[in-house]
Amino acid sequence: MNRQEVRERLEMKSVETRHWEQFNDLLRYVFQVTNEHLQTFGWGQREIAQAKLPILKQADVLGWFDGDKLISQLAVYPFQVNIFGQIYEMGGLTGVGTYPEYANLGLMNQLMRQALMNMREQQQSISYLFPYSIPFYRRKGWEIISDKISFEVKDTQLPKVQTLPGNVERVSIEHPEVKAIYRRFALQKHAAMLRNELAWEEYMRWDLDDLTVAVYYNDDHVPMGYLLYWIAEDVFYIKELVFIDEEARAGLWNFISAHFSMVSRVKGHTFTDEPLAFLFDESDIKETIAPYFMGRIVDIRLFVEQYPFQPQPVERKLTFALRDPMLDWNEGIFTLHVSEDGSARLSEGGDNPSAAFTIQTMTTMLMGYKRPTYLARINRFQADEPTVHMLENLIIREKPYFSDYF
Repeated sequence: MNRQEVRERLEMKSVETRHWEQFNDLLRYVFQVTNEHLQTFGWGQREIAQAKLPILKQADVLGWFDGDKLISQLAVYPFQVNIFGQIYEMGGLTGVGTYPEYANLGLMNQLMRQALMNMREQQQSISYLFPYSIPFYRRKGWEIISDKISFEVKDTQLPKVQTLPGNVERVSIEHPEVKAIYRRFALQKHAAMLRNELAWEEYMRWDLDDLTVAVYYNDDHVPMGYLLYWIAEDVFYIKELVFIDEEARAGLWNFISAHFSMVSRVKGHTFTDEPLAFLFDESDIKETIAPYFMGRIVDIRLFVEQYPFQPQPVERKLTFALRDPMLDWNEGIFTLHVSEDGSARLSEGGDNPSAAFTIQTMTTMLMGYKRPTYLARINRFQADEPTVHMLENLIIREKPYFSDYF
């Protein structure tokens, strides 16, 4: 049987809970999750499969079937993110995979196109994903929107303990104040996830049983930050360090430094453009930066009309050309009108566009990951100098923060 005949017999449809074993088998094959990996985290094969059931129940899961066999799939989580103070519906793309014998049939391209159409119907104007291949997802319209800085601090480099009015208490991982602190934090952080129960499940799914939580309380006993961590083989591992103010940050580092005699190193990650070294007296620490998550505007009109531009002294107008490799509703000439208060509307058409973008460049620019001046300088878009200057004034200057994984 030739490949065209194979292609013609395949059917795209929703993946349902009755397909959970096949869904799990395809995930494990594509991502090469072995029994040894599962045992390291205390999971059995049946447990990992059952743990993924919430995906099939709560997410939009699409697949290609060869008869009754699931051979290609992806899932879209219903999430929310904070973009410059506005709460956006976000489609979190995950679980992407195809068995190799069905590769190069265009299956994933069609699955993604359908998933993006579904996101649009659900008013999810932006999508995030963790890329296994940045070039692959760039070709589909996604672009890098956030970084992860990994650090390693020797025990002798830990910050000196500061005298603070508050205190740290260790609490259970289910303590309600942990989620409450995170929500306050996420509402302050551009691009951060507003974790629903599904997001929390995904964030904590692979953690060790001995994960510990420490909460910082100020002198009024108001919880202002928390630390998720574990200790293994003389290393203090930070999973997440969240703080509402600088006092909480210092207090949590006081707690980490109190383990001086127990550990030789501290390892963790930060998700901003602020290297940790500058905050330490001993700044000669090891830090490495890497791209983390990618994003994609799903519906340019819906995204822009919710987007908070910088307030302006007069109304601004920009006519531009936009290209999208997958979605025709993001293709063409558009005119952007930004009112004095920063609110915007987008209309199709316009004369003499002064800029031309791809959806990838538009996404990373509006998300604040790269500035218009830089993107124009490296030829990621074409525009005259007044247009670049206007974009610099319109887009809020704040780097994205995203610490989740799904």
